[in-house]
Amino acid sequence: MSGTNQGPGKPVERDGDGQLRGRNETEDERADRRWADLMQEIRVAQTGVQIFFGFLLTVVFTPRFPQLSDTDRTIYIVTVSLSAAATGALIGPVSFHRIVAGRRIKPRAVVWASRLTLLGLLLLVATLGSALLLVLRVATGAAFVPWLVAGILTWYLLCWFALPLWVRWRHTAHLDR
Repeated sequence: MSGTNQGPGKPVERDGDGQLRGRNETEDERADRRWADLMQEIRVAQTGVQIFFGFLLTVVFTPRFPQLSDTDRTIYIVTVSLSAAATGALIGPVSFHRIVAGRRIKPRAVVWASRLTLLGLLLLVATLGSALLLVLRVATGAAFVPWLVAGILTWYLLCWFALPLWVRWRHTAHLDR
């Protein structure tokens, strides 16, 4: 692909057939668009993890909590800790943006905010797994529970990470050459 300029600071890429490819935007415009996209994505995960975290915080005050085994209490502590960490990572990009706003580093801020979001999603997967383990252990006590949770976690990893990474690789590998 060869790049040409069309207007000041507006790189345009062409494919092998000379057809225009991609967007006609500056680095700042691209950063603005990517930031807006990221904020929309975070809103979905943030809301869910905050509601989930709030619910987890109330569990300790239920009448059944004192009856939990030491193992189940440990799983609960791990679950609450993971949920708190996921909440922090998914809210982090908002404070990150507020602190660096106006410093002309948005392209770098987008990269760091994206990393925090990815970390938050990984922590959310772990939170959901430990919460499922706790709930299903308490509800059933069945020996198959760890296997069921492992299957659900595998499903999350496939939907949230493996499939998007495969599509990314499949459809953009030629761009890295």
